[in-house]
Amino acid sequence: MLLETILKDSPYKLTQFSPEQIRRIENAAQTRAVNGKETFSILCPVRKKTIKLTPEEVVRQLYLQTLMTEYGYDAANFEIQSEVTMGSSGKRADIVVYEKERPDQPYIIVELKSPSNPTALEGKKQLESYCKFSGASIGVWTDGNDIEYYYKEQDKQSKTTFLNKLSALPKADQTLWEVLQGPYTIKQLYQNDRLQKKSLSYVITEFEDRVMANSGEDSFDEIFKVLFIKLYDEYMSMNDADEMAALLRNNGKLDDINDSKFRRLEFRDTGDDAVTKKRINTLFENANKQWKGVFDDNTKIKLKPSHLRSCVSYLQDIKLFNSNLEVVDDAFEYLSIQAAKGAKGQYFTPRYVIDMCVKMLNPKEKESMIDTAAGSCGFPMHTLLYVWGQIKPNKPNLFTNASRSTREINYVRDHIFAIDFDPRSVRVARMLNIIAGDGHSNVLKLNTLDYKRWKEDIETPEWQKNYNEGFQRFIEYRRKPGENKEFEFDLVMANPPFAGDIHDNEIIANYEIAKNANGKKQSKIGRDILFIERNLDFLKAGGRMAIVLPQGRFNNSSDKYIREFIADRCRLLAVVGLHGNTFKPHTGTKTSVLFVQKWDEKLCPRREDYPVFFATMREPGKDNSGDKIYESFRDTHGHRIVKHDLFNHEGETQDGIAEAFIEFARKEGLSFF
Repeated sequence: MLLETILKDSPYKLTQFSPEQIRRIENAAQTRAVNGKETFSILCPVRKKTIKLTPEEVVRQLYLQTLMTEYGYDAANFEIQSEVTMGSSGKRADIVVYEKERPDQPYIIVELKSPSNPTALEGKKQLESYCKFSGASIGVWTDGNDIEYYYKEQDKQSKTTFLNKLSALPKADQTLWEVLQGPYTIKQLYQNDRLQKKSLSYVITEFEDRVMANSGEDSFDEIFKVLFIKLYDEYMSMNDADEMAALLRNNGKLDDINDSKFRRLEFRDTGDDAVTKKRINTLFENANKQWKGVFDDNTKIKLKPSHLRSCVSYLQDIKLFNSNLEVVDDAFEYLSIQAAKGAKGQYFTPRYVIDMCVKMLNPKEKESMIDTAAGSCGFPMHTLLYVWGQIKPNKPNLFTNASRSTREINYVRDHIFAIDFDPRSVRVARMLNIIAGDGHSNVLKLNTLDYKRWKEDIETPEWQKNYNEGFQRFIEYRRKPGENKEFEFDLVMANPPFAGDIHDNEIIANYEIAKNANGKKQSKIGRDILFIERNLDFLKAGGRMAIVLPQGRFNNSSDKYIREFIADRCRLLAVVGLHGNTFKPHTGTKTSVLFVQKWDEKLCPRREDYPVFFATMREPGKDNSGDKIYESFRDTHGHRIVKHDLFNHEGETQDGIAEAFIEFARKEGLSFF
């Protein structure tokens, strides 16, 4: 194709344009030889002269055509490379559309920017300046692949000009107000879903600096509330989504679906402070009634109305339900790290690492599982989804409001548990468990290592109100009544914090592994070392564990006693070396996952000599900056697939480490395969 030839080796793309639009420009293009080299040009409908087709000009001509043919704007109201005076300097805007009634007043400013220069966030700031100084109401940013629509707002108190997100650009015969107030259902959400091209954490960074920095409120708490409300609004429209999915399965097209009977989504920026605030507050109250145990009854949204509308505008075109958990976790990892959780060396485990662990330990419906350093509850959530897949084979287990069977609900209620000491992580984990697990949460706010002092938390009225129901189920797994040291869980999966030492003598005194070579207690010890012993205390005989540890624990001669401690109590099943980029951008510490099974006369008879499965992750999953690397295709649900070699994505990619271990486990006759 001609245009693809021009854009070759260019960062600009044509993906936002239809084949017909591209064909129209190609048919209008002129070709001639200059100094023996073929060049391409086109008659510009705005400038009324022949213009050379550079990569940027290709995108400009395609978008000019879009504005005229699809949106109905008149070329007579356009100007190309129009100068916008900003203080003492001036810059040229790529496309300016003027108001029909006021030909000198800019209405829409379009910025065509290379994806790499500047970045989208920098391009948005430039667009913000253009709108501020020109008086334009609407801004558009595009590189031929991504496209974003904004409308100008001004904070009434600070008089600061900023851009809110628009779901769609007004057509020539529409007003901005009509677009903001128009009906919006689950169908439009599927059509506009920004997660097809952006991560949720990226979307949050777009508005976080401006909204949260100027709000004076805690970023994590307020954005978490807004995401909670967003989930609830989608939850209330999931019957519509199911009906729509059924129509699509019958060879229907999204554009052909009549959604006039669908519920209108309430999570929308209406352009009006009072209306938007009332809608969002009502949603929050209803969500709190539906999903009890995440927020206190008297919790309020603290954002002022203009900041709340800004948050809503950026999140309203994000589809959270009927997606995989990586979508939601991505945002909470970002928010938690921003709130300094990373200072303790605790980072959310990538979902593909969690999935590998679950597949290799192969949990069953009758088995119990706990994560002792739960974070956002990735291990428990993927364990329950895995077992639900056994209960109802061939049914996709996504983040959905699909009704669950009694067996599925009982499994979550009686067998899945999690502990974390960080209140933010506990809140996220409880939300995900309550929503996905049909109302039950066994996520407890406790310091796993400091079990001798649990009583100080457990006896407080506030703790009892939030956690007592789950705690009563949890203590049924105690090995001895009234004692919190040893438990009888079938599985433990955890990624404990591995930065910093424990100095508290009252904690250290409780652990055998804290003794040095002379049998004396150490004055300090690595947090992750104590978690090894603590996790083994949670396991019953024959129980299985997966734990993420720094690579040094497997290699350092000084850590030999740790390896001997483990080998004395367990059979080593496997060691999987993770790529050095796995936990970037937060840390480049090299880690491995250790898999063990506690010795047991029946399930795992003690042996002195036996084979151990070793594997190393070859595909990084992330680049050196910590950004995920994706396959060129999506899974059957339309989700992007991280490029790794840990498992085969239900046959959609090549067999990986998990499949190789399963073959090894069956050959060895391990009890859980």
